[in-house]
Amino acid sequence: MDIRPDTANVERDGNLLIVSPDEVGVGENIVIRPGEKVPLDGVITEGATALNTIALTGESVPREVAVGDEVTSGCVNISGVVKVRTTKSFGESTVSKIIRLVEDAGDHKSKSETFISRFARVYTPVVVFSAVALALLPPLLSGDFATAFPVWLYRALLFLVVSCPCALVISVPLTFFGGIGGASRNGILVKGANYMDVLAKVDTVVFDKTGTLTHGQFAVEAVHPETLDERQLLHLAAHVEHFSTHPVGAALRDAFPDEATDGCQVSDVDEIAGHGVKAKVGDLWVSVGNAKMMEAVGAKWHDCHLTGTVIHVAVNGEYAGHIVINDRVKADSAEAISKLRELGVRRTVMLTGDRKEVAKDVANKLSLSEFHAGLLPTEKVDYVERFLQEKPDGTFLAFVGDGINDAPVLARADVGIAMGGLGSDAAIEAADVVLMDDKPSKIASAIRIARRTLRIARQNVAFAIGVKVAVLLLAALGLATMWMAVFADVGVTVLAVLNAMRAMRG
Repeated sequence: MDIRPDTANVERDGNLLIVSPDEVGVGENIVIRPGEKVPLDGVITEGATALNTIALTGESVPREVAVGDEVTSGCVNISGVVKVRTTKSFGESTVSKIIRLVEDAGDHKSKSETFISRFARVYTPVVVFSAVALALLPPLLSGDFATAFPVWLYRALLFLVVSCPCALVISVPLTFFGGIGGASRNGILVKGANYMDVLAKVDTVVFDKTGTLTHGQFAVEAVHPETLDERQLLHLAAHVEHFSTHPVGAALRDAFPDEATDGCQVSDVDEIAGHGVKAKVGDLWVSVGNAKMMEAVGAKWHDCHLTGTVIHVAVNGEYAGHIVINDRVKADSAEAISKLRELGVRRTVMLTGDRKEVAKDVANKLSLSEFHAGLLPTEKVDYVERFLQEKPDGTFLAFVGDGINDAPVLARADVGIAMGGLGSDAAIEAADVVLMDDKPSKIASAIRIARRTLRIARQNVAFAIGVKVAVLLLAALGLATMWMAVFADVGVTVLAVLNAMRAMRG
Protein backbone atom coordinates (compact mmCIF):
# COMPACT_ATOMS: atom_id res chain seq x y z
CA MET A 1 0.00 0.00 0.00
CA ASP A 2 2.97 2.33 0.61
CA ILE A 3 3.86 2.33 -3.09
CA ARG A 4 0.33 2.61 -4.50
CA PRO A 5 -0.16 6.15 -5.98
CA ASP A 6 -3.38 7.86 -4.87
CA THR A 7 -3.85 10.35 -7.73
CA ALA A 8 -2.71 11.18 -11.27
CA ASN A 9 -2.52 14.60 -13.00
CA VAL A 10 -4.03 13.95 -16.44
CA GLU A 11 -4.31 16.41 -19.34
CA ARG A 12 -7.78 16.50 -20.91
CA ASP A 13 -9.12 19.19 -23.25
CA GLY A 14 -6.33 21.58 -22.29
CA ASN A 15 -7.01 21.23 -18.56
CA LEU A 16 -4.99 19.43 -15.91
CA LEU A 17 -7.30 17.21 -13.86
CA ILE A 18 -6.53 15.30 -10.67
CA VAL A 19 -8.11 11.84 -10.98
CA SER A 20 -7.71 8.34 -9.59
CA PRO A 21 -4.99 6.40 -11.46
CA ASP A 22 -7.46 3.69 -12.48
CA GLU A 23 -9.46 6.33 -14.40
CA VAL A 24 -6.53 7.12 -16.73
CA GLY A 25 -6.56 5.31 -20.07
CA VAL A 26 -3.69 4.06 -22.21
CA GLY A 27 -2.26 6.82 -24.44
CA GLU A 28 -3.31 9.73 -22.21
CA ASN A 29 -0.78 12.35 -21.05
CA ILE A 30 -0.06 12.76 -17.35
CA VAL A 31 2.10 15.37 -15.60
CA ILE A 32 4.37 14.32 -12.73
CA ARG A 33 5.79 17.04 -10.46
CA PRO A 34 8.82 16.78 -8.14
CA GLY A 35 8.00 14.75 -5.02
CA GLU A 36 5.09 12.89 -6.64
CA LYS A 37 4.89 9.15 -7.27
CA VAL A 38 4.69 7.92 -10.85
CA PRO A 39 1.09 6.62 -11.03
CA LEU A 40 1.25 4.60 -14.28
CA ASP A 41 3.83 3.11 -16.62
CA GLY A 42 4.63 5.26 -19.66
CA VAL A 43 7.14 7.11 -21.84
CA ILE A 44 8.40 10.67 -21.20
CA THR A 45 7.33 13.11 -23.90
CA GLU A 46 8.52 16.36 -22.25
CA GLY A 47 11.11 17.25 -19.60
CA ALA A 48 13.90 15.45 -17.74
CA THR A 49 14.27 14.37 -14.13
CA ALA A 50 15.81 11.90 -11.70
CA LEU A 51 13.68 9.06 -10.35
CA ASN A 52 14.00 7.42 -6.95
CA THR A 53 13.47 3.74 -7.84
CA ILE A 54 14.04 2.28 -4.37
CA ALA A 55 10.46 0.97 -4.09
CA LEU A 56 10.90 -1.08 -7.26
CA THR A 57 14.56 -2.06 -7.42
CA GLY A 58 15.76 -1.35 -3.88
CA GLU A 59 18.61 0.74 -5.26
CA SER A 60 19.55 4.07 -3.69
CA VAL A 61 21.04 5.43 -6.93
CA PRO A 62 18.47 7.72 -8.65
CA ARG A 63 17.86 7.00 -12.34
CA GLU A 64 18.24 9.93 -14.74
CA VAL A 65 15.47 9.99 -17.38
CA ALA A 66 14.61 12.27 -20.29
CA VAL A 67 12.38 12.38 -23.39
CA GLY A 68 11.87 8.90 -24.86
CA ASP A 69 12.76 7.02 -21.66
CA GLU A 70 10.30 4.62 -20.06
CA VAL A 71 9.13 5.22 -16.48
CA THR A 72 7.45 2.67 -14.22
CA SER A 73 4.78 3.27 -11.59
CA GLY A 74 5.88 3.30 -7.96
CA CYS A 75 8.98 5.46 -8.56
CA VAL A 76 9.24 8.92 -7.00
CA ASN A 77 10.05 11.99 -9.12
CA ILE A 78 12.95 13.83 -7.46
CA SER A 79 13.79 16.96 -9.47
CA GLY A 80 12.07 18.08 -12.70
CA VAL A 81 8.51 18.28 -14.05
CA VAL A 82 7.88 15.67 -16.75
CA LYS A 83 5.00 14.82 -19.07
CA VAL A 84 4.39 11.11 -19.63
CA ARG A 85 2.27 9.28 -22.21
CA THR A 86 0.81 6.21 -20.51
CA THR A 87 1.47 2.79 -22.05
CA LYS A 88 -0.42 0.59 -19.57
CA SER A 89 -3.64 0.82 -17.60
CA PHE A 90 -3.40 1.03 -13.82
CA GLY A 91 -4.39 -2.62 -13.42
CA GLU A 92 -1.47 -3.71 -15.62
CA SER A 93 1.09 -1.24 -14.24
CA THR A 94 4.20 -2.34 -12.39
CA VAL A 95 2.99 -1.20 -8.97
CA SER A 96 -0.26 -3.19 -9.30
CA LYS A 97 1.67 -6.29 -10.32
CA ILE A 98 3.88 -6.01 -7.22
CA ILE A 99 0.85 -5.77 -4.94
CA ARG A 100 -0.73 -8.80 -6.63
CA LEU A 101 2.55 -10.71 -6.33
CA VAL A 102 2.62 -10.19 -2.56
CA GLU A 103 -1.02 -11.27 -2.26
CA ASP A 104 -0.54 -14.42 -4.36
CA ALA A 105 2.96 -15.50 -3.26
CA GLY A 106 1.78 -16.87 0.08
CA ASP A 107 -0.67 -19.21 -1.67
CA HIS A 108 2.15 -20.82 -3.67
CA LYS A 109 4.44 -21.22 -0.69
CA SER A 110 5.02 -24.77 0.47
CA LYS A 111 3.68 -25.40 3.97
CA SER A 112 6.29 -27.23 6.01
CA GLU A 113 5.01 -29.43 8.82
CA THR A 114 6.91 -29.40 12.09
CA PHE A 115 8.87 -32.46 13.11
CA ILE A 116 6.48 -33.31 15.98
CA SER A 117 3.42 -33.11 13.69
CA ARG A 118 4.92 -35.63 11.29
CA PHE A 119 6.00 -37.89 14.14
CA ALA A 120 2.67 -37.76 16.02
CA ARG A 121 0.78 -38.79 12.90
CA VAL A 122 2.66 -42.11 12.96
CA TYR A 123 3.24 -42.67 16.69
CA THR A 124 -0.29 -42.30 18.04
CA PRO A 125 -2.12 -44.81 15.78
CA VAL A 126 0.72 -47.34 16.09
CA VAL A 127 0.55 -47.28 19.90
CA VAL A 128 -3.27 -47.47 20.07
CA PHE A 129 -3.54 -50.37 17.61
CA SER A 130 -0.66 -52.17 19.36
CA ALA A 131 -2.50 -51.90 22.70
CA VAL A 132 -5.72 -53.23 21.14
CA ALA A 133 -3.79 -56.11 19.57
CA LEU A 134 -2.08 -56.86 22.89
CA ALA A 135 -5.45 -57.03 24.67
CA LEU A 136 -7.19 -59.26 22.11
CA LEU A 137 -4.74 -61.42 20.15
CA PRO A 138 -3.02 -63.39 22.98
CA PRO A 139 -6.37 -64.35 24.64
CA LEU A 140 -7.79 -65.38 21.27
CA LEU A 141 -4.74 -67.52 20.53
CA SER A 142 -4.58 -69.04 24.03
CA GLY A 143 -7.78 -71.10 23.64
CA ASP A 144 -9.12 -69.85 26.99
CA PHE A 145 -10.30 -66.31 26.22
CA ALA A 146 -12.28 -65.76 29.47
CA THR A 147 -9.31 -66.58 31.67
CA ALA A 148 -6.58 -64.91 29.60
CA PHE A 149 -8.44 -61.72 28.65
CA PRO A 150 -8.30 -59.94 32.10
CA VAL A 151 -4.53 -60.61 32.31
CA TRP A 152 -3.81 -59.28 28.82
CA LEU A 153 -6.25 -56.39 29.22
CA TYR A 154 -4.29 -55.28 32.31
CA ARG A 155 -1.03 -55.55 30.35
CA ALA A 156 -2.54 -53.57 27.47
CA LEU A 157 -3.69 -50.84 29.84
CA LEU A 158 -0.21 -50.77 31.40
CA PHE A 159 1.12 -50.60 27.84
CA LEU A 160 -1.04 -47.49 27.20
CA VAL A 161 0.11 -45.81 30.43
CA VAL A 162 3.75 -46.35 29.50
CA SER A 163 3.22 -45.20 25.92
CA CYS A 164 1.47 -41.96 26.99
CA PRO A 165 3.19 -39.35 24.75
CA CYS A 166 3.54 -36.65 27.45
CA ALA A 167 7.32 -36.60 27.12
CA LEU A 168 6.97 -36.00 23.39
CA VAL A 169 4.03 -33.59 23.23
CA ILE A 170 5.49 -31.43 26.02
CA SER A 171 9.25 -31.55 25.45
CA VAL A 172 9.36 -31.35 21.64
CA PRO A 173 7.21 -28.19 21.28
CA LEU A 174 9.02 -26.78 24.33
CA THR A 175 12.32 -27.40 22.52
CA PHE A 176 11.10 -25.39 19.54
CA PHE A 177 9.77 -22.59 21.77
CA GLY A 178 13.11 -22.59 23.59
CA GLY A 179 14.94 -22.37 20.25
CA ILE A 180 12.74 -19.45 19.18
CA GLY A 181 13.43 -17.75 22.53
CA GLY A 182 17.16 -18.37 22.23
CA ALA A 183 17.12 -16.92 18.72
CA SER A 184 15.27 -13.80 19.90
CA ARG A 185 17.99 -13.19 22.51
CA ASN A 186 20.36 -12.96 19.54
CA GLY A 187 18.13 -10.48 17.72
CA ILE A 188 16.60 -13.12 15.43
CA LEU A 189 12.78 -13.24 15.49
CA VAL A 190 11.31 -16.49 14.12
CA LYS A 191 7.56 -16.39 13.46
CA GLY A 192 6.83 -20.10 14.02
CA ALA A 193 8.24 -23.51 14.92
CA ASN A 194 7.74 -24.76 11.35
CA TYR A 195 10.28 -22.17 10.15
CA MET A 196 12.86 -23.63 12.54
CA ASP A 197 12.42 -26.91 10.68
CA VAL A 198 12.92 -25.16 7.35
CA LEU A 199 15.94 -23.11 8.50
CA ALA A 200 17.71 -26.26 9.64
CA LYS A 201 17.59 -27.67 6.10
CA VAL A 202 18.46 -24.55 4.05
CA ASP A 203 20.64 -25.38 1.06
CA THR A 204 20.27 -22.18 -1.04
CA VAL A 205 20.38 -18.60 0.26
CA VAL A 206 19.36 -15.79 -2.11
CA PHE A 207 20.24 -12.20 -1.15
CA ASP A 208 19.02 -8.79 -2.16
CA LYS A 209 21.95 -6.36 -2.43
CA THR A 210 21.05 -2.87 -1.27
CA GLY A 211 20.26 -2.68 2.44
CA THR A 212 21.01 -6.38 2.88
CA LEU A 213 24.61 -7.03 1.84
CA THR A 214 25.33 -3.29 1.54
CA HIS A 215 24.30 -0.34 3.74
CA GLY A 216 21.90 1.10 1.16
CA GLN A 217 23.32 4.60 1.61
CA PHE A 218 25.70 6.58 -0.55
CA ALA A 219 29.13 7.38 0.86
CA VAL A 220 32.31 8.82 -0.62
CA GLU A 221 34.62 5.94 -1.48
CA ALA A 222 37.49 7.76 -3.21
CA VAL A 223 38.60 11.31 -4.09
CA HIS A 224 40.81 11.75 -7.18
CA PRO A 225 41.90 15.41 -7.55
CA GLU A 226 43.59 16.84 -10.66
CA THR A 227 44.44 20.49 -9.90
CA LEU A 228 43.43 20.68 -6.20
CA ASP A 229 44.11 18.59 -3.12
CA GLU A 230 41.48 16.12 -1.84
CA ARG A 231 40.15 18.41 0.90
CA GLN A 232 39.71 21.37 -1.47
CA LEU A 233 37.89 19.19 -4.03
CA LEU A 234 35.49 17.85 -1.38
CA HIS A 235 35.08 21.34 0.07
CA LEU A 236 33.95 22.87 -3.25
CA ALA A 237 31.70 19.93 -4.16
CA ALA A 238 29.98 19.94 -0.75
CA HIS A 239 29.28 23.69 -1.01
CA VAL A 240 27.75 23.39 -4.47
CA GLU A 241 25.55 20.48 -3.34
CA HIS A 242 24.51 22.25 -0.11
CA PHE A 243 20.88 22.79 -1.16
CA SER A 244 20.50 19.63 -3.28
CA THR A 245 17.97 16.95 -2.25
CA HIS A 246 19.76 14.36 -4.39
CA PRO A 247 21.38 11.43 -2.47
CA VAL A 248 24.70 12.36 -4.10
CA GLY A 249 24.52 15.79 -2.48
CA ALA A 250 23.86 14.22 0.93
CA ALA A 251 26.89 11.93 0.53
CA LEU A 252 29.17 14.85 -0.37
CA ARG A 253 27.92 16.93 2.57
CA ASP A 254 28.48 14.00 4.94
CA ALA A 255 32.05 13.61 3.65
CA PHE A 256 32.82 17.29 4.36
CA PRO A 257 30.80 18.22 7.48
CA ASP A 258 32.64 21.56 7.96
CA GLU A 259 31.15 23.15 4.84
CA ALA A 260 28.31 24.82 6.75
CA THR A 261 30.66 26.67 9.13
CA ASP A 262 33.72 27.60 7.08
CA GLY A 263 32.33 30.98 6.00
CA CYS A 264 32.35 30.46 2.22
CA GLN A 265 29.65 32.30 0.29
CA VAL A 266 27.61 30.28 -2.20
CA SER A 267 25.48 32.05 -4.79
CA ASP A 268 23.85 31.61 -8.21
CA VAL A 269 22.98 27.97 -7.56
CA ASP A 270 21.58 26.30 -10.69
CA GLU A 271 20.48 22.66 -10.55
CA ILE A 272 20.24 21.19 -14.06
CA ALA A 273 18.12 18.02 -14.25
CA GLY A 274 20.09 15.11 -15.64
CA HIS A 275 23.39 16.97 -15.43
CA GLY A 276 24.23 18.23 -11.94
CA VAL A 277 24.58 21.50 -10.05
CA LYS A 278 26.46 24.69 -10.92
CA ALA A 279 27.13 27.47 -8.38
CA LYS A 280 29.51 30.29 -7.46
CA VAL A 281 31.64 29.52 -4.38
CA GLY A 282 33.39 32.74 -3.41
CA ASP A 283 34.90 33.95 -6.69
CA LEU A 284 34.96 30.50 -8.35
CA TRP A 285 32.39 29.01 -10.71
CA VAL A 286 32.13 25.35 -9.68
CA SER A 287 30.25 22.69 -11.66
CA VAL A 288 29.52 19.33 -10.04
CA GLY A 289 27.81 16.54 -11.94
CA ASN A 290 28.10 13.85 -14.58
CA ALA A 291 29.89 13.72 -17.93
CA LYS A 292 27.11 15.76 -19.60
CA MET A 293 27.78 18.61 -17.15
CA MET A 294 31.51 18.54 -17.91
CA GLU A 295 30.86 18.66 -21.65
CA ALA A 296 28.40 21.53 -21.18
CA VAL A 297 31.06 23.67 -19.42
CA GLY A 298 33.88 22.59 -21.78
CA ALA A 299 35.94 20.64 -19.20
CA LYS A 300 38.11 17.78 -20.47
CA TRP A 301 37.05 14.99 -18.14
CA HIS A 302 38.09 11.33 -17.90
CA ASP A 303 36.46 8.27 -16.35
CA CYS A 304 37.53 6.39 -13.21
CA HIS A 305 38.72 2.79 -12.92
CA LEU A 306 36.67 2.25 -9.74
CA THR A 307 33.09 0.95 -9.80
CA GLY A 308 30.48 3.37 -8.50
CA THR A 309 28.86 6.71 -9.23
CA VAL A 310 31.55 9.11 -10.48
CA ILE A 311 30.92 12.80 -9.70
CA HIS A 312 33.06 15.15 -11.80
CA VAL A 313 34.09 18.63 -10.64
CA ALA A 314 35.12 21.58 -12.83
CA VAL A 315 36.35 24.97 -11.55
CA ASN A 316 35.98 27.94 -13.92
CA GLY A 317 35.52 25.49 -16.78
CA GLU A 318 38.72 23.56 -16.01
CA TYR A 319 38.53 19.92 -14.90
CA ALA A 320 39.49 19.66 -11.21
CA GLY A 321 39.00 15.96 -10.55
CA HIS A 322 36.31 13.49 -9.60
CA ILE A 323 34.78 11.85 -6.53
CA VAL A 324 33.61 8.23 -6.44
CA ILE A 325 30.45 7.59 -4.46
CA ASN A 326 29.26 4.09 -3.74
CA ASP A 327 27.02 1.97 -1.55
CA ARG A 328 29.39 0.42 1.00
CA VAL A 329 29.40 -3.34 1.64
CA LYS A 330 28.47 -4.17 5.25
CA ALA A 331 31.39 -5.09 7.47
CA ASP A 332 30.10 -8.60 8.22
CA SER A 333 28.71 -9.51 4.78
CA ALA A 334 31.83 -11.47 3.80
CA GLU A 335 31.77 -13.21 7.18
CA ALA A 336 28.11 -14.11 6.58
CA ILE A 337 28.89 -15.85 3.27
CA SER A 338 31.89 -17.64 4.79
CA LYS A 339 29.85 -18.93 7.75
CA LEU A 340 27.08 -20.14 5.47
CA ARG A 341 29.60 -22.17 3.47
CA GLU A 342 30.96 -23.66 6.70
CA LEU A 343 27.42 -24.74 7.58
CA GLY A 344 27.13 -26.56 4.25
CA VAL A 345 24.98 -24.06 2.36
CA ARG A 346 25.71 -25.02 -1.24
CA ARG A 347 24.48 -22.01 -3.20
CA THR A 348 24.62 -18.27 -2.42
CA VAL A 349 23.00 -15.96 -4.98
CA MET A 350 22.49 -12.18 -5.20
CA LEU A 351 19.49 -10.69 -7.03
CA THR A 352 19.53 -6.92 -7.47
CA GLY A 353 17.98 -4.12 -9.47
CA ASP A 354 21.35 -2.35 -9.62
CA ARG A 355 23.64 -2.10 -12.64
CA LYS A 356 25.56 -5.21 -13.69
CA GLU A 357 29.03 -3.71 -13.06
CA VAL A 358 28.08 -2.68 -9.50
CA ALA A 359 26.55 -6.09 -8.78
CA LYS A 360 29.60 -7.86 -10.18
CA ASP A 361 31.91 -5.82 -7.94
CA VAL A 362 29.93 -6.73 -4.80
CA ALA A 363 29.63 -10.41 -5.82
CA ASN A 364 33.39 -10.64 -6.35
CA LYS A 365 34.16 -8.98 -3.00
CA LEU A 366 31.92 -11.44 -1.17
CA SER A 367 32.74 -14.57 -3.25
CA LEU A 368 29.09 -15.31 -4.04
CA SER A 369 28.19 -18.34 -6.16
CA GLU A 370 26.33 -16.20 -8.72
CA PHE A 371 24.51 -12.89 -9.22
CA HIS A 372 21.80 -11.45 -11.47
CA ALA A 373 21.42 -7.67 -11.94
CA GLY A 374 18.95 -5.13 -13.32
CA LEU A 375 15.90 -6.99 -12.00
CA LEU A 376 12.39 -5.79 -11.22
CA PRO A 377 10.38 -7.50 -8.42
CA THR A 378 8.54 -9.72 -10.93
CA GLU A 379 11.87 -10.93 -12.34
CA LYS A 380 13.20 -11.66 -8.85
CA VAL A 381 10.18 -13.90 -8.24
CA ASP A 382 10.84 -15.68 -11.56
CA TYR A 383 14.45 -16.40 -10.55
CA VAL A 384 13.41 -17.69 -7.12
CA GLU A 385 10.81 -19.96 -8.76
CA ARG A 386 13.61 -21.36 -10.90
CA PHE A 387 15.94 -21.86 -7.92
CA LEU A 388 13.13 -23.65 -6.05
CA GLN A 389 12.88 -26.13 -8.93
CA GLU A 390 16.66 -26.64 -9.02
CA LYS A 391 17.31 -27.25 -5.30
CA PRO A 392 17.78 -30.86 -4.11
CA ASP A 393 14.77 -32.69 -2.63
CA GLY A 394 14.48 -32.35 1.13
CA THR A 395 16.27 -28.98 1.19
CA PHE A 396 14.91 -25.45 1.33
CA LEU A 397 15.56 -21.98 -0.09
CA ALA A 398 15.89 -18.82 2.00
CA PHE A 399 15.59 -15.30 0.60
CA VAL A 400 17.06 -12.32 2.47
CA GLY A 401 15.83 -8.78 1.73
CA ASP A 402 14.76 -5.48 3.22
CA GLY A 403 12.68 -3.39 0.80
CA ILE A 404 9.11 -3.12 -0.43
CA ASN A 405 10.33 -4.60 -3.70
CA ASP A 406 11.50 -7.72 -1.85
CA ALA A 407 8.11 -8.48 -0.26
CA PRO A 408 6.86 -10.77 -3.08
CA VAL A 409 10.04 -12.86 -3.01
CA LEU A 410 10.12 -13.01 0.80
CA ALA A 411 6.57 -14.36 0.75
CA ARG A 412 7.35 -16.90 -2.00
CA ALA A 413 10.60 -18.39 -0.64
CA ASP A 414 10.53 -21.43 1.64
CA VAL A 415 11.70 -19.08 4.39
CA GLY A 416 11.85 -15.30 3.98
CA ILE A 417 14.37 -13.38 6.11
CA ALA A 418 13.94 -9.60 6.47
CA MET A 419 16.20 -6.91 7.85
CA GLY A 420 14.22 -5.51 10.78
CA GLY A 421 16.23 -2.39 11.59
CA LEU A 422 16.01 -0.50 8.30
CA GLY A 423 13.70 -2.88 6.43
CA SER A 424 10.31 -1.73 5.16
CA ASP A 425 7.10 -2.72 6.97
CA ALA A 426 6.01 -4.65 3.87
CA ALA A 427 9.19 -6.78 3.92
CA ILE A 428 8.96 -7.45 7.67
CA GLU A 429 5.29 -8.41 7.34
CA ALA A 430 5.97 -10.80 4.43
CA ALA A 431 9.03 -12.43 6.06
CA ASP A 432 9.11 -15.52 8.28
CA VAL A 433 12.30 -14.50 10.11
CA VAL A 434 13.37 -10.95 11.05
CA LEU A 435 16.97 -9.89 11.85
CA MET A 436 16.61 -6.98 14.24
CA ASP A 437 20.14 -5.55 13.85
CA ASP A 438 20.41 -5.90 10.04
CA LYS A 439 23.55 -8.07 10.26
CA PRO A 440 23.66 -10.69 7.48
CA SER A 441 25.97 -12.83 9.63
CA LYS A 442 22.92 -13.54 11.82
CA ILE A 443 21.56 -15.75 9.00
CA ALA A 444 24.22 -18.34 9.81
CA SER A 445 23.38 -17.96 13.51
CA ALA A 446 19.70 -18.58 12.75
CA ILE A 447 20.54 -21.76 10.81
CA ARG A 448 22.87 -22.95 13.57
CA ILE A 449 20.23 -22.34 16.28
CA ALA A 450 17.58 -24.11 14.18
CA ARG A 451 19.82 -27.15 13.67
CA ARG A 452 20.70 -27.29 17.36
CA THR A 453 17.01 -27.02 18.26
CA LEU A 454 16.11 -29.85 15.89
CA ARG A 455 18.98 -31.93 17.28
CA ILE A 456 17.71 -31.50 20.87
CA ALA A 457 14.16 -32.36 19.78
CA ARG A 458 15.42 -35.57 18.17
CA GLN A 459 17.43 -36.43 21.30
CA ASN A 460 14.22 -36.13 23.33
CA VAL A 461 12.32 -38.31 20.87
CA ALA A 462 15.04 -40.98 20.82
CA PHE A 463 15.39 -40.97 24.63
CA ALA A 464 11.63 -41.05 25.28
CA ILE A 465 10.94 -43.78 22.73
CA GLY A 466 13.94 -45.85 23.79
CA VAL A 467 12.86 -45.95 27.45
CA LYS A 468 9.21 -46.49 26.55
CA VAL A 469 9.94 -49.34 24.13
CA ALA A 470 12.03 -51.11 26.77
CA VAL A 471 9.30 -50.83 29.41
CA LEU A 472 6.59 -51.67 26.84
CA LEU A 473 8.33 -54.93 26.02
CA LEU A 474 8.55 -55.75 29.72
CA ALA A 475 4.88 -54.83 30.12
CA ALA A 476 3.91 -57.10 27.23
CA LEU A 477 5.80 -59.96 28.92
CA GLY A 478 4.23 -59.21 32.28
CA LEU A 479 7.57 -58.18 33.85
CA ALA A 480 6.94 -54.43 34.21
CA THR A 481 5.97 -52.87 37.54
CA MET A 482 3.90 -49.76 38.13
CA TRP A 483 7.05 -47.91 39.22
CA MET A 484 8.58 -48.65 35.84
CA ALA A 485 5.46 -47.35 34.14
CA VAL A 486 5.54 -44.15 36.21
CA PHE A 487 9.19 -43.56 35.35
CA ALA A 488 8.57 -44.28 31.65
CA ASP A 489 5.84 -41.64 31.67
CA VAL A 490 6.51 -38.90 34.26
CA GLY A 491 10.23 -39.48 34.81
CA VAL A 492 11.04 -39.44 31.12
CA THR A 493 8.89 -36.32 30.70
CA VAL A 494 10.83 -34.43 33.38
CA LEU A 495 14.20 -35.42 31.93
CA ALA A 496 13.10 -34.52 28.39
CA VAL A 497 11.85 -31.10 29.56
CA LEU A 498 15.18 -30.42 31.29
CA ASN A 499 17.00 -31.31 28.06
CA ALA A 500 14.61 -29.12 26.04
CA MET A 501 15.55 -26.10 28.19
CA ARG A 502 19.06 -26.22 26.71
CA ALA A 503 17.60 -24.84 23.48
CA MET A 504 16.91 -21.52 25.23
CA ARG A 505 20.62 -20.74 25.33
CA GLY A 506 20.50 -19.98 21.58
